[in-house]
Amino acid sequence: MPQAFYHQPVLFDEVMAWLAPHAGGVYLDATLGGGGHSEGILLAAGGEAQLYGIDRDPEAIAAATERLKDFSGFHALHGNFHDVKLLLIQAGVPPLSGALADLGVSSRQLDQAERGFSYHEDAPLDMRMDTTQGETAAEYLAYVTPQELRRVLTEYGEEKWAARIAQIFVEKRREKPIATTMDLVAVVDAAIPKAVRRKDDGHPARRTFQAVRIAVNDELAPLEAALRDMADLLAPGGRLAVITFHSLEDRIVKNTFRSLQYPCTCPPKAPICTCGKKPLGKVLGGGAIAPTPAETDRNPRARSAKLRVFERR
Repeated sequence: MPQAFYHQPVLFDEVMAWLAPHAGGVYLDATLGGGGHSEGILLAAGGEAQLYGIDRDPEAIAAATERLKDFSGFHALHGNFHDVKLLLIQAGVPPLSGALADLGVSSRQLDQAERGFSYHEDAPLDMRMDTTQGETAAEYLAYVTPQELRRVLTEYGEEKWAARIAQIFVEKRREKPIATTMDLVAVVDAAIPKAVRRKDDGHPARRTFQAVRIAVNDELAPLEAALRDMADLLAPGGRLAVITFHSLEDRIVKNTFRSLQYPCTCPPKAPICTCGKKPLGKVLGGGAIAPTPAETDRNPRARSAKLRVFERR
């Protein structure tokens, strides 16, 4: 098994503190990955809990299953957490004591050049979370229009140079297919002036890669519904913890949690509530919880991470 599976997950201590796993509990790790958070939950519960781990990456399922083979309460479910309610109902899972969704791309996926997520290594442009189905990034980029690519780069990557990148992309695609990671990096390099690239705090292609990855895996559109489903699956007092890595995801989580706590749609000046919508629970932690400086020093990839926690009433 790749050694990368054994790194400590982001915001590990904070997740354990807020979920407070206990013996006899039922837990969900909606984004199983290498099983690091799941292992922590099971260990904190003294090995006496049931934990259901969902992942659409078959390699992650295999690695986590091997890692957690000594825990009889571990159950792996291959699928997309956007379908969480269906997956858990089919598995006969009772109401949850706690649930976790870590929305970041795993270090293993980033570090495996052949997966096509990295702008540092030359590899085929794949970027699929589930390599068993769906179109690759190269297939998507073969037909995407410049208008759609500009929208994706602007909305999903918050890329200021989206229009210029889309223009250069089409010009390069006329010459040859954009089929590898370095082909896409070359588009960004040609579109963004060198002086601007030198001032960039990170790799100039990171926003473009993020945007294309989100589009290929349809990461944002189903997120709100999935969060509502997970909150609905909680037992009273159960908690949902969600880790995000960019502002688009975090905004969706923040607004969804807020609407679960304050669902009333009556006019603000209405004397009484007539919509009948009741709060499902409350947001804990006072908002977004950031990693400690010690963690970001140890793991620079944690710098943009934020944790939000919701508790069912």
